[in-house]
Amino acid sequence: MTNDHNAPESAVKQDELRLEKFLPYRLSVLSNRVSNAISQAYGARFHLTIPAWRVMAILGRFPDLSAAELVEQTAMDKVAISRAVSSLLKNDYITRSEDPADRRRQVLNLSELGREVYARIVPLAHQYESDLIASLTLEEREQLDGIIEKLMVRAKEWSERGLIDQ
Repeated sequence: MTNDHNAPESAVKQDELRLEKFLPYRLSVLSNRVSNAISQAYGARFHLTIPAWRVMAILGRFPDLSAAELVEQTAMDKVAISRAVSSLLKNDYITRSEDPADRRRQVLNLSELGREVYARIVPLAHQYESDLIASLTLEEREQLDGIIEKLMVRAKEWSERGLIDQ
């Protein structure tokens, strides 16, 4: 097979995978490119990794979460969350305390410094998002939002019941 990226779809054999056209791969690449670009901006200004910013963003909207609840909210693995939480605690961006209603549960919240950083990043996040979608029409934005919602539902179903071939 040639490496001609412009070959017609019919030239691809049924048992081959054109990774550059495979939707899960394309979504991953898009997510990585956007996250990495934004991370460079946040990292330089606020010394935050992608997972650390995601934890802060979730805690900014939903205080008093446990690390396990952060894993569920972000769909990130436990190790990434654990590292992010450790880093954020070390840098005084978040606090950890005992849940008064359940002393076995530890809850995380933005610290005063964390709330200040969060308040500075939110407008930047909105600016980056606006710039990213600026090339889309309003109709395309609405379609994209609907499509993403449908794909999120399907992906959640997969995580709950497994994939089709299992």
